[in-house]
Amino acid sequence: MIVKEEHELHKRRRRRNLALGGVLLAFVLLVFAVTIVKLANGQMIKAF
Repeated sequence: MIVKEEHELHKRRRRRNLALGGVLLAFVLLVFAVTIVKLANGQMIKAF
C-alpha cells in the first residue's frame, strides 16, 4: 500500500478554502439572523 504525502501547496489551499467557507457561512447566518429579527419586530421588508 502506497501512502502519498500531500504537497504543501494543497494543504495551504485547503486551509484557505475552509477559511473562506467559514466566512461565507458566517455571512449567510448574519443575513438570516437580521431577517428573522426584522420579521419578529413586525417591520415591513422593502426592496429598494
